[in-house]
Amino acid sequence: MNTVRTVSDTKRAFYSCHTRPINSIYRRVVEELMVEMHLLAVNVDYHYDPIYALGVVTSLDRFMQGYRPEQDKDSIFNCLCQSLPDDPQRYKSDAERLTTFAHSVGSAKELVSWLENAATIASGDELQEQVKAIANNPKFKYTRLFAIGLFTLFELADSEAVQNEAQRQEFLKEVCAALRLPEDKIQKDLELYRSNLEKMAQAQAVMADILQAGKKKREERLQANSGNGSSSVDVTETPKNEAASGS
Repeated sequence: MNTVRTVSDTKRAFYSCHTRPINSIYRRVVEELMVEMHLLAVNVDYHYDPIYALGVVTSLDRFMQGYRPEQDKDSIFNCLCQSLPDDPQRYKSDAERLTTFAHSVGSAKELVSWLENAATIASGDELQEQVKAIANNPKFKYTRLFAIGLFTLFELADSEAVQNEAQRQEFLKEVCAALRLPEDKIQKDLELYRSNLEKMAQAQAVMADILQAGKKKREERLQANSGNGSSSVDVTETPKNEAASGS
């Protein structure tokens, strides 16, 4: 009998893989993403797709900006995928493939058109077939990470259109209709995503200020200690100099 993995199993696997401590403000980000990916992975209706992969890669990259040490970010990502278990390289490769594709699209309008065509095309390339499978799957398991991947496609293709709220809502509405996605959920999830990015940026700025203030205090203490040391040497040496000159 197959036993469904628990969240505890996934967390245990992750921390056995990534053994270094995770900085406090980022630990919650990592664990929330871990739980979200775990719950999706054990769902019977879940099927991996590249847009979801782009959402995972983008989420971790955006929310982990400024993480130190920098090299730990790769370990965290790799161990996160492996703890599910899944292949981190598959996520990275698909995210890179979609990034290249999005950069080749001229505008948000063209991307909407491409997605609409992909959803109905009789036969297409691998990416078009993957999009069509999403549109034609009545049990497609929607997730916030998929919405972030979809949003990232538009950011990469046409950043100006994404910044315009009216345009953003319009092209998301069209895409949701074409791919049979829950528009209300996507709009709400993306609003929360953008809000959380702003909050994380603020937290990172506060942390940077605290670290800078701490560094400045340490430097001031070192300078003060250095000054005190120099003065004590002068006091000690002065009598010797005077004695030498008097002899």
